[in-house]
Parts: sequence; C-alpha cells; structure tokens
Amino acid sequence: MLQNCLLIAGTDTEVGKTVVSSALIAYWRHFLPFSQLGVIKLLQTGIGDRQWYEKFCDEGTVLRVPLEYETPVAPPVAAQLEGKAIDLGIVWRELQALNNSQDFVIAESLGSLGSPVTDELTVADLAGQWKLPTLLVVPVKLGSIGQAIAQVSLARERKVNLKGIILSCGTPEAMGQIEALTPPTMLQQFTQIPVLGIMPHLENLLDASALAKIAANWHLEQLVSKEHLRPQAPLSR
Repeated sequence: MLQNCLLIAGTDTEVGKTVVSSALIAYWRHFLPFSQLGVIKLLQTGIGDRQWYEKFCDEGTVLRVPLEYETPVAPPVAAQLEGKAIDLGIVWRELQALNNSQDFVIAESLGSLGSPVTDELTVADLAGQWKLPTLLVVPVKLGSIGQAIAQVSLARERKVNLKGIILSCGTPEAMGQIEALTPPTMLQQFTQIPVLGIMPHLENLLDASALAKIAANWHLEQLVSKEHLRPQAPLSR
C-alpha cells in the first residue's frame, strides 16, 4: 500500500474532484508549509487539470501527469484515435517515485471509479490493485445518492480502500440543498462510508487561503496519518 498517498475519485466527471484536490493542496501548503507535497493526475485526456495545477500549485509542489492525450474522451478511445498506447507502468512508476520522495501525495483520478482506463481496467481496478486509499467526491445534486451507492458497491467489489466521502457543492444553491438531495445520514446508512466534509461553492478557486480553511474543517484524520496533520476542530454536523 502507498501509505503516503490519497486518491481523489468521483461518482462522475465534473463533480468537483479537482476542487477537492486543490483544497487539500491548499491545506498542506497553508498549514504544513515545510512538508514535501506531490500532486499527480494519473491520466489526462484533453486540456484541463494539468493546466489548472500548473497555475494553482506553488514551486514547492511536485506535479506529475504521466500520460496525456489530446482527445477529451475516455483514455482507451483517445489512445486508439491518436495511435498511442496506454502504458500503466509509467503511471505506477511515477506514483511510486512521488510516494518515496514526498511526505504526501494527492492523486486525482479521471471520471468515476467505473471509468475505463484501458480496454480491460477501470479506475476502481487501479485503486484496488495498487492499494490506494481513496476519497470519493459526491456532488450535491439530484441522483447523487444512487450514484454514490453504485460507486461504493463497485469499490467494494474491486477491494478499494474507500476512506470517506466529501460532498461537493457545484452551485451557490447547493449548500442549502444538501439535506434534500444528498443527506449525509442517508448516504452513510446506505454506503457505510463516513461523510467527512463538505466542499461549499467558492467563486474564486485561486483563493488558496479560503480553500485551506475549508479543508481544515474536514475529518482529515480519517484520511491520512496524524503526523501529516495539525490539530484541528472537527466538522460541525
């Protein structure tokens, strides 16, 4: 198991994985400025996350994107269209190198746990085979309860070490809709996975200080070992 690594996965595309990852990066940089932090996007198709992280991360953060494809579709399709291979050995070696050289590594997946990475493997397969502690991002919107239940079921089938759920508010209205659309008690009852925090809607995602303070209210002690964290107050429920 990669003890110093956390995989940020989601129930779908565009659910807030990058925002949650950025909040965690901001937390490390704000509260643990002398720690060595690595960030890796396992695979990227199209333009997006690498460009964001290059803008958001400071010079002290080591960023890696081992495999990139220009076409913004699933990696197996993009690789076929572009006449390229998908060498997961490259991804694994980059991930191991970061894990060995950095105090902590934040790894962002693509799509959902069910998204195909190759013609044979999904994100859940990688998370399970590589023994990656995983955080599931669930958006506050209609249908998310069913998606979360399905994703957790897949995670268990693939033996993913799912540590918790973060609720992601993609719109200003979502914060007031949590109990109606994604009530934490119901999610926990059906999935038996703890809801560790809420990512509220934030207009300025480059506000690292605000992101760090948001992440400080999450139950991070259930995600990573205590030596990586500062003492903090628990999330209000």
